[in-house]
Amino acid sequence: MAQNKQSEKKNNGANLGFEETLWQAADKMRGHMDSAEYKHVVLGLIFLKYISDAFEERRSQLEEETADSANELYVIDPEDRFQVLEDRDEYVSENVFWVPIEARWQYLQANAKQPTIGKLIDDAMVAIEKDNPPLKGVLPKDYARPTLDKQRLGELIDLIGTIGLGDKESRSKDILGRVYEYFLSKFASAESKGGGEFYTPQSVVKLLVAMIEPFKGRVYDPCCGSGGMFVQSEKFVQAHGGRLGDLSIYGQESNATTWRLAKMNLAIRKIDANLGSHNADTFHNDLHKDLRADYILANPPFNDSDWGGDRLREDARWKYGKPPVNNANFAWVQHFIHHLAPSGIAGFVLANGSMSSNQSNEGEIREAIIEADLVDCMIALPGQLFYSTPISACLWFVSRNKKNGKFRDRSGQTLFIDARKLGHLVDRTHRELSDDEIIHIAQTYHSWRGEKDTSEYQDVPGFCKSATTEEVAEHSYILVPGRYVGATEIEEDDEGYEEKITRLVVKLEEQFNSSATLDKIIQENLKRLGIW
Repeated sequence: MAQNKQSEKKNNGANLGFEETLWQAADKMRGHMDSAEYKHVVLGLIFLKYISDAFEERRSQLEEETADSANELYVIDPEDRFQVLEDRDEYVSENVFWVPIEARWQYLQANAKQPTIGKLIDDAMVAIEKDNPPLKGVLPKDYARPTLDKQRLGELIDLIGTIGLGDKESRSKDILGRVYEYFLSKFASAESKGGGEFYTPQSVVKLLVAMIEPFKGRVYDPCCGSGGMFVQSEKFVQAHGGRLGDLSIYGQESNATTWRLAKMNLAIRKIDANLGSHNADTFHNDLHKDLRADYILANPPFNDSDWGGDRLREDARWKYGKPPVNNANFAWVQHFIHHLAPSGIAGFVLANGSMSSNQSNEGEIREAIIEADLVDCMIALPGQLFYSTPISACLWFVSRNKKNGKFRDRSGQTLFIDARKLGHLVDRTHRELSDDEIIHIAQTYHSWRGEKDTSEYQDVPGFCKSATTEEVAEHSYILVPGRYVGATEIEEDDEGYEEKITRLVVKLEEQFNSSATLDKIIQENLKRLGIW
C-alpha cells in the first residue's frame, strides 16, 4: 500500500502543486549563481531525467517481450537477450532517444554524492549528443565547474529523481511540459527585465494561437526564444483533432544559450523544427530567406535600439518605408510581412508605442501598411503581463489577403479590441488572462471574420469595434483601440524618452527612500513590542 502511495506521489505530483515545491527546493541550490546560468543547470537535469525515463520504460517493455516465450521477440539465451536490450535501433525506431549506460539516470543518481558528479553529468551530456545527432551542440555541459556546489548538485539530482517525467503515464499528463513551462516562467520572473526575453507568458501565447488558429501549414517565429509559440501551436492542433507534424515549424534565435533551450524544449515534446544549424541574428543573417509562412507568431524585443539598422538601409524587406535605426519595431513588422505566404496571417506582440508613434518615419510606415490593407486586428493588452519589461504591449494581426476565400471579405476593415480591463493578478507584479477571457477575445475575432459556427459579430462599446480604413485615416492612422471602441484613450505621450526615464528614476528613488524610512519605523515599533 505504501508503495502505491509513493508511486502516486511520483507520477501525479504536478496535480498537487508539485511544481512550486520543486522550484523552492531547487532554488536553494542557487546561492550566488546568476539565475540565467542556473536555469541551464536545472533544465538540463530535467531534460536528462525525461529522456532516461522514456528510455527505461522502453527497455522494460523489451525485457518483458524478450523473456516471454509466447512473444515473437522471445530470446532464449540471456546474453543474446541483453544484446537486444542494448540495441540502439530498438529505441530509435520507437522515437525514443538512445541513452548510453553512463548517461542513465540510475547510474548518475547512484553517484550523486560523489565529488566527481559534475564531470559525470558533463560526460553523460556528451555521450547523449554523440548518439543522438538532433541534440548535437544543444545540451549544457558545464556541471564540473568549480563554482557549482557539488553537494547541492547531488541533492538536486535526488530531488528530480523523485519525479516521473518520461514514462507513459507522466507523458499523458504532460507533467514534464508543466514543470518545464513553470520553471521557464519562474526563471523569467527571477531574471526580470535583464533576461526574461526568452519567455513569453503562456496566456499571451495561448491568445495569439487561439486567434490565428494554426491548424496545418508552415509556422514561423524569427525570434523564437525558448520555443513557446511552437509548443502551443502543436497543442492547439492536437486539441482540435490534428496530429503532431501537421505543422512545419521554422524558427530562429540570436542568443546561443536560448537557441539551445528552444532545441531542448522542442526535443522533449518530440516536435520536429528547423531552427537553423546555429543561433543567428534574423535581420543580418536570415536563415529562412525563401520561406513564405502560412502563420507567423512572434514576440520580438520591444523598442530594440541596438539592432544594427544603419547597416540595412537598402534592404528589400523595407517595402513600406525604412525603419528608424534606433528602434526595430517596424523592421520586425516588415520582416513578418515579407515572410508571409499570399494567404498567410501573422500575430505578434509589440510595445504600445507602435500603434501611435510618429517619430523617425514610423508614422509613415504604419500609414503605408494600413493603406495596403494588411492590418486585420489590433488588441490592447492589460498591463503587467510580461516578466521582462514593465512596458505596456499590444497585439497586431496582419493578413496578406482579407478576401482569400477562407473567411468573409474584410477588405478595408480592421477590428479593434480593448482588453486592458481583463486579466487577474497572480502575484503583486504579474497579471494573466484567464482561459475564458482568451476564448472571449478569440471568438470575437472569429465572429468578425465570419467563421462557420460562430455568432453574428456586433460592436460592443468599450470592448470592440470594426472600423473602416477611412475611419482609421481620420484618426491619423493611429491604431490605439481606445480611439475606436469608445473606451478611455491611452493618454497621449509627447514626453521624450530621455526626459521620461530621468523623471521616473527620480520618482523611483523617492519611493525607495520612503520605503526604507517606513521599514525602519516598522522595525522600531516591533522592537518596542518585543517581537523583533
